[in-house]
Amino acid sequence: MGKTTGFLDYGRKVENYKEVKQRTKDYHEFTLPLNDKELNHQAARCMNCGIPFCHSGCPLGNLIPDFNDAVYKEQWQKASDLLHQTNNFPEFTGRLCPAPCEEACVLNIDNQPVTIENIEKNIAEKAFENQWLKEDINILRTGKKVAIIGSGPAGLAAAEQLNRAGHTVVVFEKDQKPGGLLRYGIPDFKLEKHIIDRRLKLMQQAGIEFRTGCEIGKDITIDELKGLYDAIAVCVGANDRRALPIEGAEFKGVIQAMDFLSHNNRVVTGSEPLSEELSAKGKQVIVIGGGDTGSDCIGTSIRQGAKSVLNFEIMPKPTASRPENQPWPYWPMRLRTSSSHQEGAERQWSIATKAFVGNECGKLVGLKTVKVSWSVENGRMQLHEIPDSEQYWPCERVYLAMGFTGTKASTAEMLDLSLNQRQLLNATENNYQVNNRGVFAAGDCRRGQSLIVWAISEGREMAYHIDKYLMGSSNLPQKGSGDLSKA
Repeated sequence: MGKTTGFLDYGRKVENYKEVKQRTKDYHEFTLPLNDKELNHQAARCMNCGIPFCHSGCPLGNLIPDFNDAVYKEQWQKASDLLHQTNNFPEFTGRLCPAPCEEACVLNIDNQPVTIENIEKNIAEKAFENQWLKEDINILRTGKKVAIIGSGPAGLAAAEQLNRAGHTVVVFEKDQKPGGLLRYGIPDFKLEKHIIDRRLKLMQQAGIEFRTGCEIGKDITIDELKGLYDAIAVCVGANDRRALPIEGAEFKGVIQAMDFLSHNNRVVTGSEPLSEELSAKGKQVIVIGGGDTGSDCIGTSIRQGAKSVLNFEIMPKPTASRPENQPWPYWPMRLRTSSSHQEGAERQWSIATKAFVGNECGKLVGLKTVKVSWSVENGRMQLHEIPDSEQYWPCERVYLAMGFTGTKASTAEMLDLSLNQRQLLNATENNYQVNNRGVFAAGDCRRGQSLIVWAISEGREMAYHIDKYLMGSSNLPQKGSGDLSKA
């Protein structure tokens, strides 16, 4: 590495945030970037550790020590080239990924990992700032056509890879703009939408076509696509939201998180007026679900002007330190506090909602809960309600952020595809094909609800198999192959 003693000379330093009162006035990103000297020092901390365990933590296999070394040597364009070999969209992952690479970093044995995610984001920003990202517009075309259904990170990654292989790629998106949950699920304060648009512009310049406002099964059938395209890639996500089927679930004010978040994103862009039925303004809000989506609901509610925000999680409060049964370099289930949590939400752990309470008009006015405990029986976690722990909580809005159970049966039916026992598209592990020849699947609809970095990885892997299916062999990179020359 460029500086052998860097991890001894410099401490870990991350981006600061704008003050809460300032950042919650709007939906802009609120991080305060490090300067180039500070980034140089952070990259210098990457050790010559012999075995880069960060690779095992990264689903994309990013060349982390290599691009850190380039940043330390102020070779930013080289760092960009290295990063884009394995990651199509580092400007997304550098903002949204929970950084499993940092949990696996050797320096994390002492809880001081290299700031890999932030370095990644800054490499991407340098690349756009200096216009280093120029797609090849003189690609030798194969004459093969591929339709991609869904424009989330998996679909976009597959589109870019297949276009580079020379195939004509058309991306179909049912919404009015491409991006999937990147655009309609992630709040702007975490990912401003011009970040997506500048990448889409590059992809369009490279020859990729986007057809928006087009839903497969309604506007065009899957059979029509089969007649027009040599292969079809399905990247529709895990779109079956987990419900809470308890008493009062029908009351007005009990809202699915994605309905709330996607609507607010449209409000921010000016494409929709704010709906009173979905708004948190002036309301007592309870968010059920302690993951990233729940955190996004918290931050959005606060920016809308919620009167108060509570966050319920049915699982027990994790430990602040790494659990003993999840040793380094594995991903630990430990307490994580997001920037949205810091903005004013009160968190409640080991709590289960038993019933929603409404008024005579059918509007939500509160909910009832019970405290729970957990035990391990026959290797499985078992929930136990604690007697005499019932409690009533007044609220006018509840946002259900409990994840997704799989792909909707109606979606699979429209696409004439089968689901497996996990209610995911039944794509094989070895080539990503589903039951129809020439039809492939990737991302959350194949893997299940997961991280953006896994969606990109899935899209890249599927692209390799589609190219091989169309051409008999493929020069696209495959994770684990060791050949990144054509990445």
